Amino acid sequence: MHDIKFILENFAEVQKNLGQRAFDIKVLDRVKTLNEERKSIITKVETQQAKLKQMAKEIGAAKKQGQDASNLMAQVAAAKQEMEQDAQLREAKENELQNLLATIPNLIAPDVPYGESDKDNKEIARWGEPRQFSFKPLDHAALGENLGMLDFERGAKITGARFVFYRQDLARLERALTNFMLEEHAKVGYEEVIPPFIANADSLYGTGQLPKFAEDLFKVEGRPWYLVPTAEVPVTNFKRGELFPASELPYKFCAYTPCFRSEAGSYGKDTRGLIRLHQFNKVEMVNIVKAEDSIAAHEAMIKEAEHILEALNLPYRAVVLCSQDIGFSARKCVDLEVWLPGMGNYREISSISNCWDFQARRAQIRYRNEAGKPVFAHTLNGSGLAVGRTLVAVLENYQEEDGSITIPPVLRPYMGGQEVIRKK
Repeated sequence: MHDIKFILENFAEVQKNLGQRAFDIKVLDRVKTLNEERKSIITKVETQQAKLKQMAKEIGAAKKQGQDASNLMAQVAAAKQEMEQDAQLREAKENELQNLLATIPNLIAPDVPYGESDKDNKEIARWGEPRQFSFKPLDHAALGENLGMLDFERGAKITGARFVFYRQDLARLERALTNFMLEEHAKVGYEEVIPPFIANADSLYGTGQLPKFAEDLFKVEGRPWYLVPTAEVPVTNFKRGELFPASELPYKFCAYTPCFRSEAGSYGKDTRGLIRLHQFNKVEMVNIVKAEDSIAAHEAMIKEAEHILEALNLPYRAVVLCSQDIGFSARKCVDLEVWLPGMGNYREISSISNCWDFQARRAQIRYRNEAGKPVFAHTLNGSGLAVGRTLVAVLENYQEEDGSITIPPVLRPYMGGQEVIRKK
C-alpha cells in the first residue's frame, strides 16, 4: 500500500516508475481525482456543520423571543439530510480510493533494469560448472518414475493433475532436504517457526496477494480463509498490526510449509514433473528489519540461499528481475536459477525480494525509531529453498547411467548414511 501523500507530492516520479512496470498509470489520475473529490466533500461537510451550528443558535434565539422557528428548523432538517448523503458519498469515494491504492504495485528500486519479460533479466553471478555426462541425462520425472518413487498417476487419481505421491527414498530425500535447509539457516541466526498453513484475508492483503491475485489462491469454502501460497504470508504477518520497540529488530524467521497455488494462467506450462505443482514444499526465509538495514539484509539473504546450493554442489546463476518480471510487492528481486541437465537449462529455485515498507504499510508493522516516532519496518522474503525444485536438481545433477541417484554428501547424515538411491 502506498502513502497517498507521497504519490501526490511525487506524481511525475511515481508515474514514470510504475510505467516501467507496464502498470496502467491512468489509475494514478483516478487516484488524484478521487482524492480531490473526497477533500471537496470534507470541506463541504465542514461548511455545513458550521452553518448548522449557527442555525441552531438562531433557532434558540427565535424560540426565546416567541418567534416562529419552523422555517429554520426545516432548513436544518434538509441540511442534515444533505450531510448524511454527503457522508455516504464520502465513504464511497474513500472506499474506491483505498481499493485503487491496493491494486498499485510497489515502486521498483533505481537499479532494477528495464525489461518486458524474463528474457530481459540481468545475470549478475554464476557459480559452478554443469556436469559433463558420458550418457544422455534424463529429466527428473523420468528418473523418479523409473525408480518407482514418483507416482503422478496416483496423485492425479487422488486429487487431479499436478499432484504427486513421493515414495520410499525420494520421500526421505525431500524430508532430508527440508531438514538440511532449516539446520543451515539456524546456524546463521534464523529462528525456526511452524506457522499456520491457512491464513485469513487480512494476512493475504498484508503481503499483497489480495485483492489482485485472488484467482491464484485456494479459498476454504464458507470461511474467510485461504491455503497459504507461501510461508511468506503467515510469517510476515507475525507482527501485523503491532507497534514495537526497535530493539526487537531484526526478526529473522525460517519456516517449512507446504504451499498451495492454483497456478491460474499457467495452463500448458511445465505440466510434466515437479516444477509447477498445485501443492509443493518450501523452506522460506523472512526478515523484518529497520529501514536502514534492509539493503544489507537483502544481500545476506541472497548469500544464504546461495550457500544452500553451493553446499549441495548445484550449479546456479543469479539474476536481477527486470521491471516487468518483478513481483507485485517487491521493490527489488534476485532470482537464483539452478542448472537442470535433464531439461537443459537454468530454472528458478529461489526468489529473494526486498519489499521495502510496502507490505509493512498494508499490514501496519511499525516500530519506534530512536526519536520515538512510529515508522514502518522493511520486510524481505526468499525461498531457502523451494524443496521440490531442489529435489529435481539433485535427481538430474546426481543421476548415474544405470538410473540410480548419488546422494550429495551433505545430505547423507539426514538419510541415515545412505549414499545411493536405487530402484527397490
